[in-house]
Amino acid sequence: MELIKVGERTYYIKNNTNIGVYKVDDENVYIIDSGNDKEAGRKILKLINEQGWKIEGIVSTHSNADHIGGNKYIQDRTYCDVLANKIEKSFTDYPILEPSFLYGGYPFKDLRNKFLYAKESQAIDIIHELPDGLEYFTLKGHFFDMIGLKTCDNVYFLADSLFSEETITKYHLFYIYDVKEYLNTLEWLKTLDGKLYIPSHCNATEDISSLIEINKNKVNEIIEKIYNLCETESTFEDILKRIFDIYKLTMNVNQYVLIGSTVKSYLSYLCDEGRITYEFKNNKMFWKKV
Repeated sequence: MELIKVGERTYYIKNNTNIGVYKVDDENVYIIDSGNDKEAGRKILKLINEQGWKIEGIVSTHSNADHIGGNKYIQDRTYCDVLANKIEKSFTDYPILEPSFLYGGYPFKDLRNKFLYAKESQAIDIIHELPDGLEYFTLKGHFFDMIGLKTCDNVYFLADSLFSEETITKYHLFYIYDVKEYLNTLEWLKTLDGKLYIPSHCNATEDISSLIEINKNKVNEIIEKIYNLCETESTFEDILKRIFDIYKLTMNVNQYVLIGSTVKSYLSYLCDEGRITYEFKNNKMFWKKV
């Protein structure tokens, strides 16, 4: 992990999940997210301690396990607050909700892994306190009540509202809970005028315009792929398999629930837009074009 200064009071730790660091004063910092597990939390805390700082709080952009996985390790050792927004607070307090939600039932043992099921930490609602110079804004679409953060240095931490071109080229699909809101968020991001933008899984950049278009184009591509797969009556499982085949992806248990949930979100979007409908035959649910 590498600590990088990007403003008078703003830093970030370059990692698989980038971690924001905001200096409240000479001694205390808030971090933004905590990585994917205990080991990430340990490394973050070690890096912060080496600077002579103390972690006063963790601001969680959202409750996916790769963003709150280090919470418990850090909170147990620093007694810091964990701040989360609305539904994200519930998932942070009770992380069994994530694999349960993704699977649609009690998650069997192989789904109760660190990539989907973080250790629980005790969160408070973000509306109660944020230090001066740090403000949050909503980023709907990727997860229920995801937020981003802006610091007084005009640096924006954008959570999972944008994915890198490399990730999109390799995997094509990335997790989306609400397709319509995700597209709305991409349009809203165009209005920002920041000094620097730091998505969670991309390199920091001074210009996000091309990244917005890459994400938008891929989402619209997936919409049309799934719409065309409904030319013939198809079950969800049929559509999921065809999507994996089209993009030459390999199914595993994590991908089944993450991409499976995402494909369902695309189907919901197309249904709400009036482009597809569903029908039950022989106790099976089929999707088809209108």
